[in-house]
Amino acid sequence: MFAFIYNFLFIFAEAAKVDTNTSWGKFLQYWNTYLNYPGFEAWKFLNLAIFVFIIYRLLKRPLSSAFIARREAIRADIIKAEEKRQSALAELTTTEAKLASLENDKSQAIREAEMEAKAERERIEREAASEANRLKLQAANDIERKSQQVLAELRRFSAEESIRLAEEKVKAQMSADTDARLVKASLQSIGGLN
Repeated sequence: MFAFIYNFLFIFAEAAKVDTNTSWGKFLQYWNTYLNYPGFEAWKFLNLAIFVFIIYRLLKRPLSSAFIARREAIRADIIKAEEKRQSALAELTTTEAKLASLENDKSQAIREAEMEAKAERERIEREAASEANRLKLQAANDIERKSQQVLAELRRFSAEESIRLAEEKVKAQMSADTDARLVKASLQSIGGLN
């Protein structure tokens, strides 16, 4: 539509070479000099402005409500992101505190382990000394028992040997007459023969 008007004005301006001193002539001179510049053509910009205005008026409500909804969604996302950031910062602070206390806990655990190892070493040494004393006592008791057994066997052997030697001596000195006399004496001591 504007192209038609523009072309009409252009044809009219060329057809009526008017005096440049009149207001219409000044307008046409201004039009041809500034607004009809090749590639500039003001009517295209005017068409564009009218088109943009109409589109703006038609789409203002749907777009504004969409933009408002989008703005609210973005605001909610920003709030959520800030909450997550604060939560992450709090967690980071907690983790850093735990990490710092972990260093203290580590050194304390090492000290406790060293103390426990020292106490365990002392306990093992006491148990070893106690076990050594027990084994010494047991060995002393075993030696005493074995020596008592050996002494008892030695006494028995001595007694058996003494008896054997005495028997040999008695057999060597024994005769039939002595044997009869001993039998008689034995019988009288138990009450005689009936």
